[in-house]
Amino acid sequence: MISKAFVVLTTLLFSFNVLSTSFAFPNDPEFLKRQEIESTSSRTGGGFGAVNPPPPPGPPRFTGTKLVHDRAHPWKPLRNGDERGPCPGMNTLASHGYISRDGVASPSQMVTAVQEGFNMENQFAIFVTYLAHLMNGNLVTDLLSIGGKTRKTGPDPPSPAHAGGFNVHGTFEGDGGMTRADAFFGDNHSFNETLFQKFVDFSNQYGDGYYNLTVAGELRFQRLQDSIATNPQFSFKNVRYFTGPPKPSSNEGIAEIFSMHPLLPGGNADGKVNNFMVDPASADFTKPCVLYEDIVKTIQGLYPSPTGVLKRNLIKNLGFLHSSLSAALGAQCDQLFPYGQL
Repeated sequence: MISKAFVVLTTLLFSFNVLSTSFAFPNDPEFLKRQEIESTSSRTGGGFGAVNPPPPPGPPRFTGTKLVHDRAHPWKPLRNGDERGPCPGMNTLASHGYISRDGVASPSQMVTAVQEGFNMENQFAIFVTYLAHLMNGNLVTDLLSIGGKTRKTGPDPPSPAHAGGFNVHGTFEGDGGMTRADAFFGDNHSFNETLFQKFVDFSNQYGDGYYNLTVAGELRFQRLQDSIATNPQFSFKNVRYFTGPPKPSSNEGIAEIFSMHPLLPGGNADGKVNNFMVDPASADFTKPCVLYEDIVKTIQGLYPSPTGVLKRNLIKNLGFLHSSLSAALGAQCDQLFPYGQL
């Protein structure tokens, strides 16, 4: 039985990877003014200091709806050096100034932005943002790229960590996306017109020109089958397993989408196409805490022996992540302390 809260998580995670919405929370003028200043002046001097990460922001004061594309958030074209990546939603937030237009921001800024821009619930916003930051951000400078690796996030962390941004394959970004090709084919972050036309075709075929639950279920299944048939390295498990329902941020109908074409977590084995094998060790909807355990294990692999500021920031960011688990996963998962406690 899939819990309602856990179903909502899959929806909100996919809103990072697929679609943006048209209405959102009203904005905070001071916050927006500060963002625009950061867009033009931050990181231009080349100096980076260690940051003690603040707690994630709380929910907005007002939860009504408004048009996202307003006078305070005009679309602006990309400038040389601006980062964009595999997530259309975050690309949209940057191009409209909800986060710094250069595509680099702190996780707390991103949480505020997805709440303001996408109506995302606070605890879910914290979970998905700090998950991405822990895996792909610079934990010393508290900056994360929504695209590829960039000097704008600061000096490189110790290997094997990478601070490579959203474009890094196999952590937050994954195979079988609606409008991006699999990493195996060389570009997992650029908009793919062919895949978008498939989205349009499925909306016409199954939704009479509209995007509905039937379209979502059929398109999800088709994209997974495409990857199984063409990508010998196809992987659909752990984090990615929970981010593959093609549905914007709403909790309605996700169980129906999954039930149309159920698929257990796994991937193509032995480097061969059409060789999908179920991975019984992967997290699935019956084992939500396994996902949390896998995330912590992955982070330990990236940061095996942190010290000083890096260790402190790892402890704090892991704490922020765990604080959102109860609401995000719909399960009580024991907190893990791989680096001790502050």
